[in-house]
Amino acid sequence: MELVTKALVGNRYALARLISLVEDNGADARAALATLYPHTGQAHIVGVTGAPGTGKSTLVNELAKALRAQGTTVGVVAVDPSSPFTGGALLGDRVRMRDLAGDPGVFIRSMASRGSLGGLARATSDVVRVLDAVGFTVVLVETVGAGQAEVDVARIAHTTVVVEAPGRGDEVQALKAGLLEIADVLVVNKADQPGAAQAARMLEMVINQNALPPVGGDRGGEASDNVWRPPILKTIALDGTGVPEVLEAVAAHRDYLRTSGTWAEREQARIETELRNVLQQELLDRLLARVGEEQIQAWVERIAAREVDVYTAVEAISSTEKRP
Repeated sequence: MELVTKALVGNRYALARLISLVEDNGADARAALATLYPHTGQAHIVGVTGAPGTGKSTLVNELAKALRAQGTTVGVVAVDPSSPFTGGALLGDRVRMRDLAGDPGVFIRSMASRGSLGGLARATSDVVRVLDAVGFTVVLVETVGAGQAEVDVARIAHTTVVVEAPGRGDEVQALKAGLLEIADVLVVNKADQPGAAQAARMLEMVINQNALPPVGGDRGGEASDNVWRPPILKTIALDGTGVPEVLEAVAAHRDYLRTSGTWAEREQARIETELRNVLQQELLDRLLARVGEEQIQAWVERIAAREVDVYTAVEAISSTEKRP
């Protein structure tokens, strides 16, 4: 495929078109992904998640700038809320990360969440794979911040950065949402605001209650007895304060994954999850196509009329032997 060939040699226009093709998820997209797949597996995928308003976009911008200063190429996938009218992203490349505009070592793509669980579009992992295949060393995935389902980011990332902010009670919400369970690096952003130290202490208390072994160093982020303890870092993303320390922690986690063998384990788990998800969607699409929209609506009417419950309807639809 010509688009793939051009994208692999650095043609940015071809890369943009290829990503659009992948988002549409047609037959050509699948052929392109199959061609690209042998080139994947090199990038460090870093997920950045957390509640809305914590400054994730600003932090991602600063992380990308710092990585570029080190000579590292960066792909950014920013999953935005979907427009209820068009299904497109409400935010876009032109209103975020302007500092990176024109840098050939950075490629930024905004994607609409399309209402999918956790704000992660179905195509997100495919777009990440494309950026990996064409040679970006680090791929940053910033999620919407839509609530408990944000833990989905951990399924496609090697390293997950959870961003909190002081004075919002986010550390409690993060605990409820399970975000702390998937955090490899914890960041208290807006550290110049009141309550930052308290937020960091509360997160430290929660981490300690999880019975993770202590490690040396002021910031943590080292492995003890082959267990990673998430460091808790404070940043002011607006002026870049603390960003180098976040990058150090992310790099340390990557090294830990490599040396401990956890990288291969996570990759295996990610592939299994993706395989099951794609298989589930494919089988569902085939079943719905076989049953037909008219039959589905007929079952909906019967369920709404309390003539049958959802589980009975699903059993009947799956068998395709019974009709409403």
